[in-house]
Amino acid sequence: MKKTKIFLFLLLLVIVAPVEAQQKQKQATKRPAISSVQSPVWSLEKANAWYQQHAWITGANFLPSTAINQLEMWQAETFDEATIDRELGWAENIGFNTMRVFLHSLAWKQDTAGFKQRMARYLSIADKHHIQTIFVFFDDCWNKVPLIGKQPDPKPGIHNSGWVQDPGDPFSMDSTNFPLLERYVKNVLQAFATDRRILLWDLYNEPGNSGKLEKSIPLLTKVFQWARSVQINQPISAGLWAWDFEKLNAIQVVNSDVVTYHDYEEPQWHLRVIQMLKSTGRPLICTEYMARTRNSRFSNILPLLKKEKVGAINWGFVTGKSNTIYAWDTPMPDGGEPNEWFHDIFYRDGTPYRKDEVNLITKLNKGNSN
Repeated sequence: MKKTKIFLFLLLLVIVAPVEAQQKQKQATKRPAISSVQSPVWSLEKANAWYQQHAWITGANFLPSTAINQLEMWQAETFDEATIDRELGWAENIGFNTMRVFLHSLAWKQDTAGFKQRMARYLSIADKHHIQTIFVFFDDCWNKVPLIGKQPDPKPGIHNSGWVQDPGDPFSMDSTNFPLLERYVKNVLQAFATDRRILLWDLYNEPGNSGKLEKSIPLLTKVFQWARSVQINQPISAGLWAWDFEKLNAIQVVNSDVVTYHDYEEPQWHLRVIQMLKSTGRPLICTEYMARTRNSRFSNILPLLKKEKVGAINWGFVTGKSNTIYAWDTPMPDGGEPNEWFHDIFYRDGTPYRKDEVNLITKLNKGNSN
C-alpha cells in the first residue's frame, strides 16, 4: 500500500511539474545580477541541452577523511588541502568527474572572505583532477546545533556522529535568521555565478528530515527565491528523498532546473522511481545512493544508472572521521570494522575496500559519455 501511494504521488507530481514550470517561464522577465524579480525555472529544452553538454555525471559525496563534518572541512584551521588533493586524485583515477560537497553557513559567517577563498582553492584542486562540483547549502540531517570552532572527535562505531545541520534546529525554522541566511546564499552565488567548475547548486539537502517535516517549507521556499534573484550560469535543484513528503516534494520538483533525488533502495524499486521521474522531462541526477547492507550497491545500481542515463553520485568516498562505514541504525560502540561497510570506497591509505567494485566503477567510467 505504501509503495502504491508513493507512485500515485509521483505520477501526479510528474504531470503537474512541467506545466507549472513552463507557466513560470512565461511569467518571468530578464533581470540584473541581483533583483527582486525571480529568474525563471529553466525550460525543458535548456535543461536537457545543458545535460547533453556533459559526460555521464558520476562521482561521490565528498568529505576529506580528516574532517568529521562540514565545519571541520571549511574552517581555516582544519582546511586540509593535502588530503583533499590526494583523495580527489583517487577519484580521478577511477574516472569520477563530479563530487557533491556540503558548505556551511557558520563557516561563511565566521570568515566570509576566507571561506570563499577556500571554496576557490577547493575548486582549483578539483579542477586539476578534472572534477566538477555540486555545492550544497542547507541541510536538515543529523546533529541539531552546529558550533564554530574545534569540532568533536568521532564517537566510535556511530555513523556521522559529528555531522551537523545547517543552519540547525531550531534556527532553520526561525524567520528572524532568514536575512543573514539570504546574505550568505546570495554572497556565495554571486562570487561563483559564472564558474564553470561548479556543475550545479544543491540548495537544501533532505528538507524535513530530523522530524522537521513541513516546518522546513519556509526556508526551502526562500532559498529558491534567493537563488533565483542572482544571475548564475549553473542550474539549481533540491533533491527529492522522502516520497511521502508531498508538499515538500512538490516545491522541490517544480522549482528545480534539474531533478535530483536520493534512493537507497534495491534495484527494482530504484528503477521505478527513475521511470516515474523521467516523466518530468528533465535530466535526472541521483545525488545519494549505495548502502551495501540495504542492497543498494555499485554492482546493481551503478550499471542501472548508466543505462538509464541518470547521473550517479554515491554517498561516501574515503573512510575517516565521518564513520560512514557503519550503518545509520546499527552502531558498533567498540569501533570495530563491520562485516560489510555501509558506505565508502577507499581506506585512508588509498586501498580499495573492494577491488571488484573499483574495477567496475573504472570500467563503467571508461569512455564516459552521455
